[in-house]
Amino acid sequence: MSSITFDGVTKVFRDGTVAVRDLDLHVGDGELFVLLGASGSGKSTVLRTVAGLESVSEGRIFLDEDDVTDLGPPKRDVAMVFQNLALYPHLNVYDNIAFGLEAHKLPKSEVDERVRRVADMLGLSRLLERRPRALSGGQSQRVALGRAIVRDPRAFLMDEPLTSIDERLRIDLRTELKRIQRNLAATMLYVTHEQSEAMTLGDRVGVMRRGVLQQADNPSALYDRPENLFVAGFVGSPPMNMAEGTVERTDDGHLAVEIGGHALRVDGDTLAGSPRVAEYEHRQIVVGVRPHQLREADGAVPLDARLRVPVATAEQLGDETYARFVVNAPILLSDDAEDVGDAAELPAPAERMNLWTTRLDRPVSVGDVIELAVAPGHLHLFDPRTGAAIGR
Repeated sequence: MSSITFDGVTKVFRDGTVAVRDLDLHVGDGELFVLLGASGSGKSTVLRTVAGLESVSEGRIFLDEDDVTDLGPPKRDVAMVFQNLALYPHLNVYDNIAFGLEAHKLPKSEVDERVRRVADMLGLSRLLERRPRALSGGQSQRVALGRAIVRDPRAFLMDEPLTSIDERLRIDLRTELKRIQRNLAATMLYVTHEQSEAMTLGDRVGVMRRGVLQQADNPSALYDRPENLFVAGFVGSPPMNMAEGTVERTDDGHLAVEIGGHALRVDGDTLAGSPRVAEYEHRQIVVGVRPHQLREADGAVPLDARLRVPVATAEQLGDETYARFVVNAPILLSDDAEDVGDAAELPAPAERMNLWTTRLDRPVSVGDVIELAVAPGHLHLFDPRTGAAIGR
C-alpha cells in the first residue's frame, strides 16, 4: 500500500465555486483516514482528485513519492467504492469481482485464485453464482468491496459506501470493514457525513467545512480538544453546550466566565491548558461544555461555581437521564454564528433559546432544580471573533 499526500491542493470549478482550498494532508501507509463533513463541504471532491476523476487547480498529489497529479485514473492504481456500488446487473458475483482483473488480461488461473480468496475473506463464497438482484444490501456492499480488494491497489477510496444501508447492518459492516482494513494493512481514505461512522472507523478523522480542512486528529482528540468553534459544535452527540459570556474575577481571585447570571470557574486544569484566558478579563469569550462533563455538583464545589437551574425537559434513556435547561446567554454574538456546528439551520441568535444538556445518573422531572458543575479540565474556551480555541 501507499501513503497519500496533498500538497496545497485547491479545486475551483468552472463556475468559480471553490470546492477545496489549500489542502495539506498526509495519510500514512496503512492508515484508515476519514474525511467528515456536511454535504457540500468538499470531502467527496478531495476523494475524486485522488482517483483522477477531478483535476486539481493548484497543488500536487503524491502516492508515496510518486507525483500522480497529472496521471489519468488507470495509471494511479487506486480502487474506489461508490455509494451507489455500480455492480454490473448482467454479471454474477464472481464476474463482478473479477471484472477489473480480466480487463488487465491476467491469466485465468491467477484471476480465479484472487477472486476465490477475496470471496472467502468477505463471506461470499456461496454467492458467487448469484446476480446482484438476488443479493441483500449488505451482500451487494461486500461484492463492491471485493471488486476493489481483488485488485490489490495502492490505496482504497471510499465515498460514503454504507449510506444506503439500514442502521443495524451498517454497524456490522463498519466492524467488518475495519477488520479487513487492518488485516490487509490497507491505506484507506473514507468519506462520510455520519459522525458515528467517522469516529468508530477512523484511525484519524479530518473535519471539512466549505472546502477547508478544519482539524485532523484521532477521534478522541477531536472530541476532547477541538481547535475551533466549528469542530466543537460539529463533533459530538448531543452537541457541545455553548454560550458567550465575559471573563471576570471572583471575590477570591479566581477567573470565571459569567453567562446569563451564572459563573463557571476556570479550574486549574483548564487554566493550565489555556493560560491565555487571563488576557480576556472583562472581555467576551465563548465557553463550551460537553453534556457528560456537566455533572451534579458535590460538596467540594464552591457555591459560586455551580449552575443552579430548573429542568426544562427530561428524557430517560435506560439508567441515564438527559436533562435540558435554559441558559440566558446567546450561543454566539459574532457574525460567524452560522459556522458553529449546524447552527445555520437554527433561528437567528436573537430569536434562539439556548438550551443546555446534562447527563445525569438519576431520574428528574420538569421543574426540578439541579445544581451542576463542570468536571475539572473540561471547560472549553474560544475567542468569539476568530473562533479559535484559546491556548491551543
